[in-house]
Amino acid sequence: MENSSQMTAAEVVQIVAWLDANGVVYQINGGWGVDALVGRQTRPHQDLDVFIDEVHEADFMAWLTSPGYRVTEDWRPVRVQLSSPLGQVDVHAMRLDPACDGVQQGLDDDVYLHPSEQRVVGLIDGQAVAVASAERARQLRSGYRLRAVDLHDLALLDEL
Repeated sequence: MENSSQMTAAEVVQIVAWLDANGVVYQINGGWGVDALVGRQTRPHQDLDVFIDEVHEADFMAWLTSPGYRVTEDWRPVRVQLSSPLGQVDVHAMRLDPACDGVQQGLDDDVYLHPSEQRVVGLIDGQAVAVASAERARQLRSGYRLRAVDLHDLALLDEL
């Protein structure tokens, strides 16, 4: 199932409400993460990139599939993409170490660290959400060919 709809702020807030209600340590990255740092939606978003404590991955995936999300790409351990008419969610599982830093397994032997001190609070539709700091969001936009949306997001990060 291909997703052609946009991920709305209301859908993001609903997802975050489930994460908060279930005590999940998470971090929103990508375009929604940047918009949360800015405090308002600045562009349309196709997806929500959310990094979560791997302990909750199965429950979160089960919850997402109940309203109609379906796995459309499975690149575990890096990410699982779920799509529905409501939008697309890219779930990135991370193991939390004793300092609550997220340790994400990449392809091959790659490992990515998501330090807890770079997890800050942003706002999406007035709702407080955990996001990567501006510095971390900038770091996450390296190592690949930048798209127009990435350039838009980097310009916003420059203004912060």
